[in-house]
Amino acid sequence: MVFKETSLRGAMLVDLEAREDERGLFARSYCEREFESMGLMPVSAQCNLSLNRVRGTLRGMHFLAEPACEPKLVRCLRGAIQDVIIDMRPWSETYLEHFSVVLNDEDLRALYIPPMFAQGFLTLEDRTLVHYQMGDFYVPGLERGVRFDDPAFGIEWKAPVRVVSAKDRSWPAFSPSAMKK
Repeated sequence: MVFKETSLRGAMLVDLEAREDERGLFARSYCEREFESMGLMPVSAQCNLSLNRVRGTLRGMHFLAEPACEPKLVRCLRGAIQDVIIDMRPWSETYLEHFSVVLNDEDLRALYIPPMFAQGFLTLEDRTLVHYQMGDFYVPGLERGVRFDDPAFGIEWKAPVRVVSAKDRSWPAFSPSAMKK
């Protein structure tokens, strides 16, 4: 795997070192030792899949508050997404800054997301399949979120947003005190 830093401290792009031949492709998609050597937390507690039927489906922006420790590794297995993360760590030099990347089934690049980063994505194709590896178990009472269209973050989505859950539409406008609830 090849690790590339993003503009947000602790978040990394993870590219495959693929071996290809007439059969297709083979690559290691995760190795705890390699992650550890890069100073990244393991992402082996849970795996989740998200199948999104139509282009323009938005999921996010979610994270778990402390004391939960939920790093993620997100990879698009079919189709394409615009994945966006926001640094929600008040002590961080990149607090409230966001990073955006297109993940797709062409290069199978992944995004490593540290704990306390809000994350969401917009599908850029119909029938998009996204795979998440989580570093900790989900804790329902610690779920937090911010609106995908909150002007406090200025996220520019690459396609019109067509489908959003009622829950994701209901997150309040961002305020630091609301994050502590």
